[in-house]
Amino acid sequence: MTTVLTKSFPQEKPPITKAVPKRVLIIGGGFAGIAAARALKRANVEITLVDRRNHHIFQPLLYQVATAVLSPSEIAAPIRQLEAKQKNLSVLLAEVKGINLGARALEAICPGIGSRKLEYDFLVIATGMRPSYFGHDEFARFAPGLKSLNDAETIRTKILSAFELAESTDDPKERDRQMTFVLVGAGPTGVELAASIAQLVSVTLRKNFRKIDPAKSRIVLLDGGARILPTFVESLSRKAAKRLTKLGVEVSTGVKVEKVDDQGVIAAGVRIPSATVLWTAGVSASPVVKMLGTQTDRAGRAFVGAFMDIPDAPNVFVAGDAATMTQDGHPVPGVAQAAIQQGRFVGHVIANRVRGRKDGRPFRYRDKGNMAVVGKNFAILESGHLRSSGFVTWLVWAALHVLALPQLQNRFRVQTQWLWSYLSGQRSSRLISEGSRSSASSS
Repeated sequence: MTTVLTKSFPQEKPPITKAVPKRVLIIGGGFAGIAAARALKRANVEITLVDRRNHHIFQPLLYQVATAVLSPSEIAAPIRQLEAKQKNLSVLLAEVKGINLGARALEAICPGIGSRKLEYDFLVIATGMRPSYFGHDEFARFAPGLKSLNDAETIRTKILSAFELAESTDDPKERDRQMTFVLVGAGPTGVELAASIAQLVSVTLRKNFRKIDPAKSRIVLLDGGARILPTFVESLSRKAAKRLTKLGVEVSTGVKVEKVDDQGVIAAGVRIPSATVLWTAGVSASPVVKMLGTQTDRAGRAFVGAFMDIPDAPNVFVAGDAATMTQDGHPVPGVAQAAIQQGRFVGHVIANRVRGRKDGRPFRYRDKGNMAVVGKNFAILESGHLRSSGFVTWLVWAALHVLALPQLQNRFRVQTQWLWSYLSGQRSSRLISEGSRSSASSS
């Protein structure tokens, strides 16, 4: 009888319990943060991406917003759009104020809400960089950097307001000061920005004024190093400098800027009167990196291990411009492609650890080349032993940057605007922000 009952009424199977998702906090919605989040799309994790801005910026084209070629919306995309495409991701608009590694938690301030405590199993710091004034933070008031859309719009307002003030003044010295533009730092941002301003004054603003000729503006590019674009080989650096000179930019290297104030700059003991000084020199890491209490370099970037993690802090990673590491005796460059590769790598490492797998091979940066554009129809490229410059390289630069934009609508809009600007010489975003007009005119 017992046997019959056993066969007639099979025993119930125990319920299958699903593993509790691990909590992943990603601080920063730049290239590295977005790449890390996407790499975790199929992992059993709950991701919270924290950023004090609600948008991701395609920073390589920020200088075109600053010089009125493109509008802010053409190079940016809302971070929250990721939520619609990735079910295990949430976005939080907040600013990090403190990190407790021992408790695996951090404090974030949400606008209008206040403080929130966020706990994590894995933490990814991908907060990027900000302008560094090398101990002279007082320069920031007179020389804005270029790291955000607000920065780009501030610079655009300063540039356009300078011509309006030059048109309205009857003082020749003040007119010259308004029409003098000084850029401090001759890396890719400084070179691209200087070339774009040169074409703005010689083509776009031509015949727009009655009393002044914008083409007579003075554009000065200063750098303390021996040459411009030091991350490129010297031959390409010389070609870029020659191109800038042809565009009307005064290039001065080996010059140290000693002071920046409301009247201009003092460089190598010489005063250059200018109403528009732009800082394109140094950068430093976000203050969030210091909250980790780990070792940093002179720019405040965290030293990371072979798996982009930091010592004595399990499952805490730093990626992108906030991290520093060497490969084959050279530092990994702080460029977009390195940040994307590092973010993607960190995402895969976390996914492996969640699944109980080994980390795999250490991170290795794959250099896909270095590019810089120097005005219309001219760019330089260095990739391994390949070096090229000129019109064809400029076409390659344009194609790669369009494909790299965050959304399809960005690509269509940028292509259309570039074609219009190329054919007409006009720029569609020549707007002076009403809220910034008074501050721009006071400089």
